[in-house]
Amino acid sequence: MTATALDRIPALVAGLRYSQSRGITRPESWRREQLTRLRGLLRDRGADFEAALREDLGKSGTEAQLTEIGFLVSEIDHSLANLASWMRPRRVRVPLAVQPASARIVPEPLGVVLVIAPWNYPLMLALSPVIGALAAGNAVVIKPSELAPATSALIARLVPDVLDRRAVAVVEGGVLETTALLAERFDHIFYTGNARVGRIVARAAAEHLTPVTLELGGKSPVYIDGTVPLHLAAQRIAWGKFMNAGQTCVAPDYVLGRPEILRELAPLLAEAVHDLYGSAPAQNPDYGRIVNAAQFDRLVGYLADGEIAFGGEHDAEQRFIAPTLLAKVDRGAPVMRDEIFGPILPLVEVSGLDDALAFVGGREKPLAAYVFSGNPTVRRRWEQETSSGGLGFDAPALHLVVPDLPFGGVGESGMGAYHGERSFRAFSHEKAVLAKPLTPDTLASTIMPPFTARKDALVRRWLGKLRERSV
Repeated sequence: MTATALDRIPALVAGLRYSQSRGITRPESWRREQLTRLRGLLRDRGADFEAALREDLGKSGTEAQLTEIGFLVSEIDHSLANLASWMRPRRVRVPLAVQPASARIVPEPLGVVLVIAPWNYPLMLALSPVIGALAAGNAVVIKPSELAPATSALIARLVPDVLDRRAVAVVEGGVLETTALLAERFDHIFYTGNARVGRIVARAAAEHLTPVTLELGGKSPVYIDGTVPLHLAAQRIAWGKFMNAGQTCVAPDYVLGRPEILRELAPLLAEAVHDLYGSAPAQNPDYGRIVNAAQFDRLVGYLADGEIAFGGEHDAEQRFIAPTLLAKVDRGAPVMRDEIFGPILPLVEVSGLDDALAFVGGREKPLAAYVFSGNPTVRRRWEQETSSGGLGFDAPALHLVVPDLPFGGVGESGMGAYHGERSFRAFSHEKAVLAKPLTPDTLASTIMPPFTARKDALVRRWLGKLRERSV
């Protein structure tokens, strides 16, 4: 990875703004061409991206295709299939007092967008917002994560070769380069990462009154009761938790259940891990690695916060931490304070549903919550009595792959949402457009002074009808 020279950044952003202001990015044909070329890059150079992801995170080629490359291709296909309808102005009704007139909502590009990507899915989370930004007709600066240097370097080398350099640029580097970018004026900033940096991004954006989308994280809970087959639930929990070595923003962070349920669940989770990664995950190419030494050391420190029911093996040189289950975890333990973001799954005992709801409700709102229960009342109460970015019943993480579901956080887990049409809307301004003919001049005869007795009666009757409709 080669950092972008700091003194180049202002001119780079200015050049993109000039191109966007000339209308280069507005035509549907330009948007389609960019998306099609990006899809072609992902398909043609898929092996190169797989190798970069393996180098950065130890990802297998299959997992790279499922969670990053293939995910992006599917998102592009969805955008191309729906772009014309998303771009089409939407007519709205006009109140009687304003008629005759027509009104419509016209989506237009925001302008120049900054996308700051994280390291855990360094390709998908760098380019997924870009798909929406390009579909909406914006110019884009892509800032890949310096903590995934192989993927960052590949994005910087390949993306400018296939996309329009007049409107798309890649800036590599770390804190200094990101800080320099945040000093520039953008029309939208899209950041994926942790809440601490999210606050820094929001403060910088406020200097220019720039809107932001913040996709953050949080401790996504799992609640499980005795009304589901526990062995099947264990398979899905283990898959959602240990994919990408637990370094997934919507991974199950901890499991809540009554003591007897958790005692029965623990060996089933161990069996599920064995089914996924065998008896030696360290030698299994399907199991990933921790991104760097700092994250490795942080995660190893959590191993003392409970009884290791299985796993716990770790190797600093290989940045390997085995899929690990912690039993008898105290609610106030360090592992329960911060988002784990690694392959450690605590089991937290609760007395029942009310205790679980109170526990989750007393903490920051998570990015996702998962409920394994066949009881309709339990499901309804989780839906009505908790707040989270997303809610999954009997399946973790899968809501991400439904393009028509908005993906985003709430409160500490973020603001704004994207995927599918929500991505297009996130990077568009919905301009209100009204057209009223000069003749007949109904305004002068109804709502303009002088207010005669007849106009007063018309206005009062019209307002009365509006009130009746709202009741």
